[in-house]
Amino acid sequence: MIRAALLPVAALALGAGAPAPEAGSTITVTVTNLRNADGVVLACMTTSDKSFPKCRGVEGAKSAKVAAHEGTLTVTFTDVKPGRYAIALLHDENANGKADRALGMMPKEGFGFSRDAPVRMGPPSFKDAVFDMADEDRAMTIKMRYML
Repeated sequence: MIRAALLPVAALALGAGAPAPEAGSTITVTVTNLRNADGVVLACMTTSDKSFPKCRGVEGAKSAKVAAHEGTLTVTFTDVKPGRYAIALLHDENANGKADRALGMMPKEGFGFSRDAPVRMGPPSFKDAVFDMADEDRAMTIKMRYML
């Protein structure tokens, strides 16, 4: 008799019947123009205009790593809260975890940015790559670019 009376209390303590925590949205990025299947594609997404295009050690930044293959691939970011974000991609062809350069400054590997932000004498600014994320799923395409 006592056990039956405690069942509803135990269910509340375990969270049964409580609403699930609100999950964020999903951003699906179609990456086009990959020149080969070497290495991996590294992706980072941040709200930090000060650190963009870098994400390491940035609070709230999201990152992803996908095996490369020639042509097109998909990178997905889940549980994304509404806000202003920018995405940077690197085709890390030798999978060493960094952007390799020729002559100290020219990128040897592919790169891409949200809104296909223009690259001039260095990476684009956050304001050129930023997009608004609402409380709904979103899809975008980013073209991989190669200098060499």
